[in-house]
Amino acid sequence: MAAAVGNLAMEWLHDPLSWVFLASVTALVLLHQLRRRGKKAPLPPGPKPLPIIGNMNMMDQLTHRGLAKLAEQYGGLLHLRLGRLHAFAVSTPEYAREVLQAQDSAFSNRPATIAITYLTYDRADMAFAHYGPFWRQMRKLCVMKLFSRRRAETWVAARDESAALVRAVARSSGEPVNLGDLIFTLTKNVIFRAAFGTRDGDGQDEFIAILQEFSKLFGAFNIGDFIPWLGWWDPQGINRRLRAARAALDRFIDKIIDEHMRRGKSPDDADADMVDDMLAFLAEAKQTAAGGKKAGDGDDDLQNTLRLTRDNIKAIIMDVMFGGTETVASAIEWAMAEMMHSPDDLRRLQQELADVVGFDRNVNESDLDKLPFLKCVVKETLRLHPPIPLLLHETAEDCVVGGYSVPRGSRVMINVWAIGRDAGSWKDADAFRPARFAPEGEAHGLDFKGGCFEFLPFGSGRRSCPGTALGLYALELAVAQLAHGFNWALPDGMKPSELDMSDIFGLTAPRATRLYAVPTPRLNCPLD
Repeated sequence: MAAAVGNLAMEWLHDPLSWVFLASVTALVLLHQLRRRGKKAPLPPGPKPLPIIGNMNMMDQLTHRGLAKLAEQYGGLLHLRLGRLHAFAVSTPEYAREVLQAQDSAFSNRPATIAITYLTYDRADMAFAHYGPFWRQMRKLCVMKLFSRRRAETWVAARDESAALVRAVARSSGEPVNLGDLIFTLTKNVIFRAAFGTRDGDGQDEFIAILQEFSKLFGAFNIGDFIPWLGWWDPQGINRRLRAARAALDRFIDKIIDEHMRRGKSPDDADADMVDDMLAFLAEAKQTAAGGKKAGDGDDDLQNTLRLTRDNIKAIIMDVMFGGTETVASAIEWAMAEMMHSPDDLRRLQQELADVVGFDRNVNESDLDKLPFLKCVVKETLRLHPPIPLLLHETAEDCVVGGYSVPRGSRVMINVWAIGRDAGSWKDADAFRPARFAPEGEAHGLDFKGGCFEFLPFGSGRRSCPGTALGLYALELAVAQLAHGFNWALPDGMKPSELDMSDIFGLTAPRATRLYAVPTPRLNCPLD
């Protein structure tokens, strides 16, 4: 049978008409492919890539400021080729709306470098997990458990540490203080207390050292991320440092997890921390209780469907520490720096505080909603200095944005810093003018919930920040207490116009130099 089929095939191939048929079919297939290729949307404009490396010679320009300058030349959606990787920068509200709203589901993944993948236990966290059922459950855990107002201890920690910051400033006795360092200590203590239930417990310095090494490794250049066949080449010893860093985190947090499991606190206990909350979902520790109370807010559904591993808990803790420490600290420091650079706005805020709070006490939580100009100061600070200047997304499928092709697996950088300074959306875009958000201002009504695409300090859509409420609370309370508790002057007779307002690029865009200032108490009550 097989031989007969083979003979028929040979006879068919020797027939000249068969070759004409094959040539015709081949031509039709090629013509169809060419037509499809001709109909395919082009890539957006961008710098011309070099062979193999593409635009990797421009890596030093892939910052919030560098990409904003490239956008002035190539437009609000530009394309870069980084080795094998397609990268796109979004720098205008119109393109941001297309990516974050109109096609949100296609852009809901996060890209992860080799370092990030390894240090997050193969995306076992929420920040870098791909969009899907697991990510949805992890976000639900963060919103309902870890950052909820029902976790009273976290919000108490923010109040306590803000008061401790004021006391530390008051002890300066009119001498210059390193306000930037004091603010970082505030946010570090808040997050450490929220995560581990302690402020000054053993190991805080060790954990901060681990965080610092993780931060360096997250931003380190690794050729394997862009040209995989050169991944073996590791002249900087990145792979060795990755193994050492994760081993250090394992030792530190495994000890904490074991201690929490031994003490056996319930998430409902008044002094429960984030580790206690997450242990309720740990597969190896979970116990099935007979009966049990029912909750009408989705708690039961989460409890019954989500199972965490130790790697999940360690990775989520890294998310919380990274997302809640430097970002909030940077925003507080920028708010104070901008007001010292614009003293009329500081005086206006202080007058509002005097009218609402008086001089016999400092600001407390109940005052915050009665301070509209404070809200304006915070919004304007976040417009000019968003907590994370570049939001990273990855395409889950081939897309077309604004008539341009964005292939699957591409890295998409939403330049929130550039969008907040877009001259087409903002009058005097680079100027600090909190009054623009006041009722008489042109930006009145804009909020940061993700629906105003010219103002995206916390992102938008599925990947917006789940800790926004806690971050805003810590930011507003600290700024209000520092502004109300003290008059501020720059050291050594420096004029406001001489204050260095430059930033540096990293996970956040903090001030290039720490903010030093001279405080003078302005209240009728002791602050220390």
